[in-house]
Amino acid sequence: MPSKQAVALVHSDHNDSATIHRLERDAKAEIACEHNLKFMRRLPDESMSLIVTSPPYNIGKSYEKRTSQEKYVEDQAACIAEAVRLLAPNGSICWQVGNHVDSGEIFPLDILLYPLFKHHGLQLRNRIVWTFGHGLHCQKRFSGRHEAILWFTKSEDYTFNLDPVRIPSKYPNKKHFKGPNKGELSSNPLGKNPSDVWDIPNVKSNHVEKTDHPCQFPIGLVERLVLALTNEGESVLDPYLGVGSSAIAALKHGRHAYGCDLDKAFVDIAWDRIHQLRAGTLRTRPMNKPVYDPNA
Repeated sequence: MPSKQAVALVHSDHNDSATIHRLERDAKAEIACEHNLKFMRRLPDESMSLIVTSPPYNIGKSYEKRTSQEKYVEDQAACIAEAVRLLAPNGSICWQVGNHVDSGEIFPLDILLYPLFKHHGLQLRNRIVWTFGHGLHCQKRFSGRHEAILWFTKSEDYTFNLDPVRIPSKYPNKKHFKGPNKGELSSNPLGKNPSDVWDIPNVKSNHVEKTDHPCQFPIGLVERLVLALTNEGESVLDPYLGVGSSAIAALKHGRHAYGCDLDKAFVDIAWDRIHQLRAGTLRTRPMNKPVYDPNA
C-alpha cells in the first residue's frame, strides 16, 4: 500500500523501462520554492514553536544577491517581523549567522541584527557559539572558526527540554566526598548541559551530509535546538530552507516541518532528502558524535 509520501509512476515508450518520480508531498512537511515573506504570510499567527534559520550573509554567494548593508538589514527586519508574528507564546527563534565581510573588514551579523529582535520585545536566552575546525585560511587576520546562534524567546514561559540534549559528563563517576550524599554520584546520570559553545563539524566536501549547497546546516546542530526547544507534534519553520537540514531535524523527531527557498534546485534536494529520511536511507552525522581527534 503506498505511503503518505506519494509517488507517480511514469512509463517510457518501452515496456521494459519506467521512471519513478516522487511527488513533493509529506504528511508532516510543507516545503515550497517561494519568497519567504509570501510563504510566511499564509501561515496563522502564533503557529510555530521554533523558527530556526541561517539567512544569507550578504557576501555574494551563488544563492544570494549582494546588496548594501542598509538594504540587507531592511530585508532581515521584514522577515524577522513575520517570524515574530508566527511565533507561539512559549516558542523560540534561533537566528544562526556569521560575518559580513567588506574589503577585509568584518561586520558580525549577530551584532547588526540584535536590535531588530529587541524592537519586538524578544528576550535573548543565549548567544550560542558554534565552533568548527575547517574553513578558509586567512592571510591578514585570524581564520574564522566560529559563528553565532541568537536564541530569543517571546516570553518568560518558554519550552526548554535539557535532558534530550545532554552530553556525556567529563567525570561521569564522580561522587560526593562529604556531607549527607557522600559516596553518591554528584553528576546527572544522563550527562551534562552542552553549554553555549558547540563544537560541531561544518559540512565540507567529505562530510556525510554534503549536498550541492555551499553552506548547508549540519543536521545535528539543528537537532539539538529542535529537541531542546520544542515538543513532539509541534511545528518548526525555516524561512531560508536551503537543502532542508532543519526540516530533516524536525521530521526526524516527530515535529512538523515548514520551509521555503528561492532556489528550485535546493528545494528539490530538500524533498529528495525528506524522501530518503522516510525510506531510512538518509545518511546523517549523529548529533553528539565526538569530533575526530587524530592525536587521540
